[in-house]
Amino acid sequence: MSFNAFMYILIIPAFILTIWAQFRVKGTFKKWSEVPVNSGITGYQAARHMLDTHGLHDVQIVTVPGTLSDHYNPVNRTVALSEDVYYGNSISSVSVACHEIGHAIQHQQAYPMLALRHKIFPVVNFASGVAPFLILAGFFFSHTLIGLGILFFAVTVIFQLITLPVEFNASNRAREIMVSEGYITNEEERGVGKVLNAAALTYVAAALVALLELIRLVGIFNSRD
Repeated sequence: MSFNAFMYILIIPAFILTIWAQFRVKGTFKKWSEVPVNSGITGYQAARHMLDTHGLHDVQIVTVPGTLSDHYNPVNRTVALSEDVYYGNSISSVSVACHEIGHAIQHQQAYPMLALRHKIFPVVNFASGVAPFLILAGFFFSHTLIGLGILFFAVTVIFQLITLPVEFNASNRAREIMVSEGYITNEEERGVGKVLNAAALTYVAAALVALLELIRLVGIFNSRD
């Protein structure tokens, strides 16, 4: 069996895992969005309280369209929550909202991995767009272009790997604060864990696919050398 065929055998299951992870996070979010928290607090209220208790009064919370489109923007220091999360008082809504505030707290405390991700983001944004064209051009023109494209692609893989501890850390911060501040009860923490772990799995699967693809590209490069 050739190296390339072997890598495809690994990548295909990883790609299937990515698709399954996407379905799982949506299914888990929907399931726990039907379970209200005992405190009755909404995603917005939990997020605002969490920000204020950490001195982040200047961080704004806005609504954005879509489902699971929630994110923290470190440039304008804004937390964007989807309408279901913003207005909802379910375990899913409060979990997702507090997770995004976890990123805002990371930013405030200069969490090293988040700071590193922010620094390399402009490079990654450029590299991810250029890498496929360089690799494709390398097959027709110069072997060197393939190597250069792989280097650019490697930057995007590193970015995805750095994202993993950032996401897990934000979730851990959120869970601790949600319990300590009374947003959820200890019994409700199980549902919170289900929601946050399902979301984290999507990042793990994406990073795995990217890493395997990088290994495959390196193998192709070496075989043509």
